[in-house]
Amino acid sequence: MPDYEKDFDGWLPIKKHTNDRDAIPTFKQREIWWCSTGINIGVEVDGKNHHFERPVLIIRKFNRRLFWGVPLSTQIKTFPHYVTIEFKATKETEPKERSFIISQMRAFDSLRLRRPLGKLTDQQFERLLEEIRNVLS
Repeated sequence: MPDYEKDFDGWLPIKKHTNDRDAIPTFKQREIWWCSTGINIGVEVDGKNHHFERPVLIIRKFNRRLFWGVPLSTQIKTFPHYVTIEFKATKETEPKERSFIISQMRAFDSLRLRRPLGKLTDQQFERLLEEIRNVLS
C-alpha cells in the first residue's frame, strides 16, 4: 500500500476535463511530455500535483491519439525493469538522471499530454528500446 492517501475524488474532475479537451497535441516518438496519468490502482504509478501528471516517454506512436509510453521518475532505482538515463529537460541548465519505469509501460491517449519536457537522443532511445526488448523476451 502507498504511504499516502490516494485522491481518487480529486482526480475525477481532472479526468473528465482531460477527456473533454478539444486540442489534440502533436507529438513524436522519443519525446518526453508531462502527462496526466491520474491516480491509479495499487502499485501502478500515480501522477502528481494538481493535474496528476508525471513525465512519460513516447515509445511508439500508433496514430495522432494513441501511443505507448514509459513513465519516468526522479527517484533513481537500480531495480530490474528500471533504466536510468541522463537527459536535459527543456528548462534545465544541466542534464539530470531519470529512471524510466519499463514495468509501467502502457497505452495512453494523447489527450493526457500536457506540455513537452524534452527528447532522448537516438542512442538513448535505442538503449531503452533494447532494455524493453529484454523485458518482453
